[in-house]
Amino acid sequence: MINHPKLIMKNKKLEQIRLNRFIAMCGICSRRKADNLIQSGNILINNVKITSLGHVVQFPKDIVCLNGVRISPQKMQYILLNKPKGYITTTRDEMGRKTVMSLVDEACEERIVPVGRLDKNTTGLLLFTNDGKLAKKLTHPKHHIKKIYHVGLDRSLKKSDFIKIKKGILLQDGFIQVDYVSFVDESSRLIKLEIHVGKNRIVRRIFEFLNYEVKKLDRVGYSFLKKDSIRTGRWRALTSQEIKLLKKDG
Repeated sequence: MINHPKLIMKNKKLEQIRLNRFIAMCGICSRRKADNLIQSGNILINNVKITSLGHVVQFPKDIVCLNGVRISPQKMQYILLNKPKGYITTTRDEMGRKTVMSLVDEACEERIVPVGRLDKNTTGLLLFTNDGKLAKKLTHPKHHIKKIYHVGLDRSLKKSDFIKIKKGILLQDGFIQVDYVSFVDESSRLIKLEIHVGKNRIVRRIFEFLNYEVKKLDRVGYSFLKKDSIRTGRWRALTSQEIKLLKKDG
């Protein structure tokens, strides 16, 4: 039996998507830049020019065009990179420095961006996606997404300082409570730290506050994801089960 196209559309559930998010889902640009496109009159929906930022798209019923060309959402991509040292976490850099984007440029055709960031000298797990809804959840502190680090110090961590970290550290921008801390080896120079706080350079600042120099910082875990099977500088796509669990975790 051949289904009539009109019946297929009638029975298909419509999704309500704000226009700027829809444009971002198509891989055109960020939501903020999408607002500029809308206000400039570059967007037509069902042949009607739309300039209101709050407009909602009925997907997949509505036909959305940018400068006369129809646009549609990209396939959702989820890429996990084991970031090496020496790369900055940004989509572009005017100073010509190496960015993490060059490491995943062949991962997919879709426009993906990093979720959160690792500083230039930090290595380890970094997630990339074009799923803006998930990325927003994963970076919001209320969801308590755990990050696990191995921290290499210039000298052995004193027991008194270990206790201070365990109890919490009062930094200039507030009190920081880690979720878990332990020694990785007998030297007491390699520390395992689990934390869900997403403040800038937070792990390094904890140890700098106690007058230690962080010689190596490696993110070995992100939520339930581990980097064991990914060589430094390489990436892999998440499995469908991992994506499902990550969305649940987020």
